[in-house]
Amino acid sequence: MLEQWPRALLRAALREAGYDAAGTRSLGGALRLAEPEAGRGPVGLVVLGQEACTDGDRPELGRLRHITGAPVLLVAPAGRAVEGPWAQVVRRPVSIGDLVRTIEARLPLPPGHRRPIE
Repeated sequence: MLEQWPRALLRAALREAGYDAAGTRSLGGALRLAEPEAGRGPVGLVVLGQEACTDGDRPELGRLRHITGAPVLLVAPAGRAVEGPWAQVVRRPVSIGDLVRTIEARLPLPPGHRRPIE
């Protein structure tokens, strides 16, 4: 249960900044969230914790990248190998605020969209 808190905090911080952020604990869940849905725009960026992507998950990661066309930002533990199709790798330890700033730099919102999403 504790592993969900960083994901929930990041999602809340991104929504506070104006991003329509969704979270899931697996690539299978991300695939379900990536499907087009009325009232939502396309996925602009996928943020993935390295622990959620084992070698066996690579086909799902490929499908996710194909469906969304979005770059993947990997959050990885310090000192671990990070091979893959990542647009950027952020090393832990990293604060939620630093991660939000990294996402804002990679996927800036238009000025009129910088408001909290309820």
